[in-house]
Amino acid sequence: MKRHTVTIKDIALKLGISPSTVSRALKDHVEISQETKDSVKRVAAELNYQPNSLALSLRYSKSNTIGVIIPEIVHFFFSTVISGIEDVAHARGYNIIITQSNESVDREIQNIQTLFNNRVDGVLMSISKETESFEHLEALQKRGLPIVFFDRIVEEMHCSQVTVDDFMGGYQATEHLIKQGYKRIAHLAGPHNLHISIDRMNGYKKALTDNDLAVDDSLIIEDSAFNEGAAYQATRHLLTHYHPDALFAANDISAMAAIKAAKAYGRAVPYDFGVVGFSNWQFSSLTQPSISTIEQPGFEMGQRAAELLIKELESEETEMLPPEHVILPTRLIARDSSHKDREKG
Repeated sequence: MKRHTVTIKDIALKLGISPSTVSRALKDHVEISQETKDSVKRVAAELNYQPNSLALSLRYSKSNTIGVIIPEIVHFFFSTVISGIEDVAHARGYNIIITQSNESVDREIQNIQTLFNNRVDGVLMSISKETESFEHLEALQKRGLPIVFFDRIVEEMHCSQVTVDDFMGGYQATEHLIKQGYKRIAHLAGPHNLHISIDRMNGYKKALTDNDLAVDDSLIIEDSAFNEGAAYQATRHLLTHYHPDALFAANDISAMAAIKAAKAYGRAVPYDFGVVGFSNWQFSSLTQPSISTIEQPGFEMGQRAAELLIKELESEETEMLPPEHVILPTRLIARDSSHKDREKG
């Protein structure tokens, strides 16, 4: 019969405490009470616990530093994710190094090398809009550094990930516009290589078909630049040639640009033209009209991503933990830009 190897989890189960508390007690961490340390060591001796030699070697080489790669620091959503990451990392005794790809795959590759050279224990990241191949990420994983993706993920890799329900968000936004009485609903989609863009667009299409509205590909434009200028021009093109009466944008910057373009074209928002964005940026409630949007829980996303990575870093298992996919719910915030029935001021 195969002999059971006693792990930190066994000690934790017997004492009714968390594995991380057991781990810190065995390392005489200052935040753990002497009483808990004594209990842990007593049970460890009773169970004949022997620390894994590989885990010990990794422990002594740890830097207690986590690398973070985001597309843009100025992006409100990503700033809230960073806050969530820092909240968990600080509480668990880790420092973070933050880098940004600035939506460039070349910068992303440089950032990865920088983080590796700085001996980070693991990486949390959201890929750039240019990232279509993943050799640089696979190479990092082969070097033994765990990666956890958030928001913009790489499904092709064997890694944990944290996302929002982008499909449902796209569905909620589109269904809201339909319920307000809009019929020809356009969509400014994000870059085609990002799963978030695909999922939001698929949610948009499903809401149309569920409400007996045809999907018209001429009303869908990929906003590959993901910026205000491109969204403004795309909306002008749609209004001039295809005459939509509403638009769902893949982010709030594009939604704001769509409102500007509609006004310049002579459309009254929301009476002649409804708009819903995605992310709930800070400015969304301050514009005229205020922008209806889909809220993403960025702070919670950062927390969950950090928790998954630290779970991997502090695991006593000799094999890599199976990847986990955490999906957080979205929420529609209906504001003035989509309420067709509100009286004109």
